[in-house]
Amino acid sequence: MTLQSMTGFARSEGSCGRYRWAWELRSVNGKGLDLRLRLPPGMEALETELREIASRSLTRGNIQAGLSLSASEAKMEAVVNRDALDAVLALKRDLGDTISDAPLSFDTLLSVRGLVEFREPEESTDAQDVRNRDIATGFATAIDALKAMREREGAALFAVLSGQIDKIEQLTAIIEADPSRQPAQVRTRLAAQIALIADGNAGLDSDRLHAEAVLLATKADLREEIDRLNGHVAAARELLNSGVPVGRKLDFLAQEFNRESNTICSKSNAGAVTAAGIELKVVIDQFREQVQNLE
Repeated sequence: MTLQSMTGFARSEGSCGRYRWAWELRSVNGKGLDLRLRLPPGMEALETELREIASRSLTRGNIQAGLSLSASEAKMEAVVNRDALDAVLALKRDLGDTISDAPLSFDTLLSVRGLVEFREPEESTDAQDVRNRDIATGFATAIDALKAMREREGAALFAVLSGQIDKIEQLTAIIEADPSRQPAQVRTRLAAQIALIADGNAGLDSDRLHAEAVLLATKADLREEIDRLNGHVAAARELLNSGVPVGRKLDFLAQEFNRESNTICSKSNAGAVTAAGIELKVVIDQFREQVQNLE
């Protein structure tokens, strides 16, 4: 399965008998698969089948699917209301002594409201089934076209996300290689800080002071954050190449990326590390924004 975005548009149309139909599908981001169907009156029986068709190809996204249906020619038939006709004839017989006994004319019968109704003939069940199958097939075609468009968008997102993951890896390497993290630099900085604190404070316990300084230096070390960032980078690449819907998992990883970058910025005691950490946060925010579009 190719990486998909959740945005797209598709249309399919066709005809069956005297009917023309057209599907229009629009897809935007969503937490799950939410298919909203707009069907003409009388087509509600198709809904279950249409949902099954959509769920076979899509797993996430808000899908608006509208069906338009029109008859290419209007066929009409006259339907006589037999009960009304019998009532009219019975009334004529009852009033035979008071009204003319001339036969009722056709024009007179047509003028009686509700006696004759002109309407489109009802289709047979078989004809309806054939039309509905054709419309369902057209919906499947539109879903395939929508999926293809989402996959094209997904391919573009793959390139963007891969580049952002590469940038996260590069910034992590810059932080890891910064001279401020070298043992010699750490020792020099600690010695200077201890000397500054101890100067003029003869009463301080120098051993305790050294122990506290070492403890603070250990807490400020970025090794764990760097290792976790590298692990998240590897996991993100694996997900991107897995061929399955990964939007939710990558969104979780983006949160983890952000957590580590925040910790690095809070622990940093060097300007270069802080600058790289801030740039890292910017790239991670961009990464997460793009991930929101993934299925």
